[in-house]
Amino acid sequence: MKLTKDDIRTISSIKEEPAWMLNFRLKSYDCFINSPEPNFGPQLKIDYDSINYYKKREEQLTNDWNNISCEVRDIFDNLGVIKAEKKYLDGIGAQYDSEVIYHNMIKELEEKNIIFLDTDSALKNYPELFKKYFNKLVKYDENKFTALNGAVWSGGTFIYIPPHTKLDRPLQSYFRINSKNMGQFERTLIIVDEYSELHYIEGCTAPTYTEDALHAAVVEIFIEKNAKCRYTTIQNWSSDVYNLVTKRAIVAENGLMEWIDGNVGSKTNMKYPACILNGPHARGTCITVAGAGNGQIQDTGAKMIHLAPYTKSNIVSKSIASNGGNATYRGLVKITENAQHSVASVKCDTLIMDKISKSDTIPTNIVNNQSSFLEHEATVSKISEDKLFYLMSRGIPEESAKELIILGFVNEFREELPMEYAVELNRLLQANISNA
Repeated sequence: MKLTKDDIRTISSIKEEPAWMLNFRLKSYDCFINSPEPNFGPQLKIDYDSINYYKKREEQLTNDWNNISCEVRDIFDNLGVIKAEKKYLDGIGAQYDSEVIYHNMIKELEEKNIIFLDTDSALKNYPELFKKYFNKLVKYDENKFTALNGAVWSGGTFIYIPPHTKLDRPLQSYFRINSKNMGQFERTLIIVDEYSELHYIEGCTAPTYTEDALHAAVVEIFIEKNAKCRYTTIQNWSSDVYNLVTKRAIVAENGLMEWIDGNVGSKTNMKYPACILNGPHARGTCITVAGAGNGQIQDTGAKMIHLAPYTKSNIVSKSIASNGGNATYRGLVKITENAQHSVASVKCDTLIMDKISKSDTIPTNIVNNQSSFLEHEATVSKISEDKLFYLMSRGIPEESAKELIILGFVNEFREELPMEYAVELNRLLQANISNA
């Protein structure tokens, strides 16, 4: 059914939101209705009238897995989420369709005054802090999908790390689309205050249906002076999900933002994590890997905007196209007039596995002052027959030889992952290769 303003009012009413948030949703809805599809990237064929924009929570929000139904708990258990919480994490949230159903954080973090909540709870419990940062970095009227998120957003993660605070282990959120024709529109808001550090991990999956699903999230991250944030994503959406995400961080003086972004799923993926280097000596890094298999379009990359002097950025993009997949790098690096003595580096490597797959590199590089330096390197290559022959001559089967070559190709990305997530990435890439 067609999304209406009455639907927006219903969502806001169920969530018991303040009037300003309802007004924000309605403005976003008007923008969504009147906005065109993106004028770049792959063609999107989304039937907006078939999407289920909100599914009321059946599971009550809890910090005890035993309070969640066996069917849903088993899904997260099979995904390894419950085990990961116990062994590797300081806190975790789990979203099922439209709502977060599980959220927990170790007591030591509460004592440090760290805030780690689902976004809906943060709006209720910390309204002034929430309003200070919400919609400040990614505006609702930027494009059709930021507007759609603004209208129907639900769930997501809110994190505030106080000054001079470091976590021993990562925080994680896991997003699961589990219903046919479902739309998921979480909103993530992270603030890392001065001299603090955070590692946040995000995972995403969905079962395969015959109808398309839509994931259109918004992420806003604020890195204050001398602070550091690493945001690690391994997304493995099913082949019927449009993944259209806007992720952006703003980095103050001597701060550091690191995007570690893995994409091995979805029907069409358009994602370009961005850093706005807003203070002197601010740094931004984005290391991505994208694997495009049969029927997949991976349109990925990064954006680095240098606004202050002595800023540095580094983009490393690894793409693999197999079995007719399309893996495209699309990026932007802009060094403004005021960003004197800045340095930027872009390296894009693509491996094409067969004659029917495709890859493009579409960079935009702009330097508006004489004292800065930008370098761009791009390579596109087919899988080496000589390497395959050498490995197979040593008794390694062809499929295993391909796996070794690809795992070596993406090693620069895997090295940035915690061990358990590197193992999971290996498994996902191997599954992708086996379908080649």
